[in-house]
Amino acid sequence: MEILILALYSLLVWLVFIKFKWLPWNIYSQVTVVVIAMAGMAGTILALNVVAPSSSDVRVLNYSIEVVPRVTGRVIEVPIEGNRLYRKGTPILKLDPEPFQLRVKELEAMLVGAEASVAQLDQDLLAARNNTQAALAQLNLARTRLKQSQQLSAEGAGAHYDVESFDADVRRLEPAHRAAIAAEAKIRAELDAVVGGEQSSVASTRAQLDQAKWELAQTVVYAPADGYAINLQVRPGSYAAALPLRPVMTFVEVQQQVVAFYNQNELTRVKRGDEVEIALPTLPGKVIKGEVDSIVWATGQGQFLASGTLPNLPAEAGPAAPPQKYAVKVRITDPERNFLAMGARGVGAIYTTHGKPIHLIRKVILRVNSVTNYLILKLH
Repeated sequence: MEILILALYSLLVWLVFIKFKWLPWNIYSQVTVVVIAMAGMAGTILALNVVAPSSSDVRVLNYSIEVVPRVTGRVIEVPIEGNRLYRKGTPILKLDPEPFQLRVKELEAMLVGAEASVAQLDQDLLAARNNTQAALAQLNLARTRLKQSQQLSAEGAGAHYDVESFDADVRRLEPAHRAAIAAEAKIRAELDAVVGGEQSSVASTRAQLDQAKWELAQTVVYAPADGYAINLQVRPGSYAAALPLRPVMTFVEVQQQVVAFYNQNELTRVKRGDEVEIALPTLPGKVIKGEVDSIVWATGQGQFLASGTLPNLPAEAGPAAPPQKYAVKVRITDPERNFLAMGARGVGAIYTTHGKPIHLIRKVILRVNSVTNYLILKLH
């Protein structure tokens, strides 16, 4: 576009000074023509970079998920192919369920036993209560006879041997009564140990059973979102571990975001909703429409990591790192909904609400870049 403007300007100068000679072509007019051209071009470019800033670093990003099974086991089936689109919830990996099925059956049997034990505890409590009452009755009888023998012995109507015999019975029956009370209290405590409305042993076994059923369900891994399985190296017979550092595949979501990076002084007039156009080498000749979603006003240069040492600030006279660029998130509004390849990089421009007449220059430049994407410049 700049070349076209210079060509038109040169044609105008040729017509005025050479063809029709309306003005004299001397050193003064020559300097004036050059100065006007340079000043005009410089002013146009500076204004264009403010009202319609461009970026040579536009990236298409996709969310990727490292698929890690929640349980450990042997892979028996991989029912998908790499680089194919699958919908969310599609089975993508199956582990051997037999060990987990056996564990579920074991805990189901334990749960039945625990429930039976609780039913037996009710009967044991009834028997313990009867034992306590019987022990108390025997103890009360022994105490009554001891008291009667003591009264008879005091009046000289009974033998001292009877007193000692009944006293020994009382001493023998008191520990038996306390033991019966303790046994009844123990059974009652077990029955009163309730978690979520169930006896503790039953609740504990049921929780283990629920955990085992959950682990059994995790032997089938499903697609976490609509997307593609990339780096699909896992095969039947391999061993999949529930470790974060050992993913079995990478799943790339269909959902994308487009990010353009700009110098820090190029975004002074950019606002959310401003028009955006981008051109990608993967789509030569096409200009993709969008709008500014947001500006990420943060870079790594503005962050200090928490540590026990003070930040090491660079000296003013020393070399400083170049300022990092800010990212602008772009929301694609193009009705054609062209496929955007993950990792594609290109150029883009933002058209602010200021200086609209000169937006045409940026649009022409962007479309020229889009057309040049057809060129494959290599010698082999």
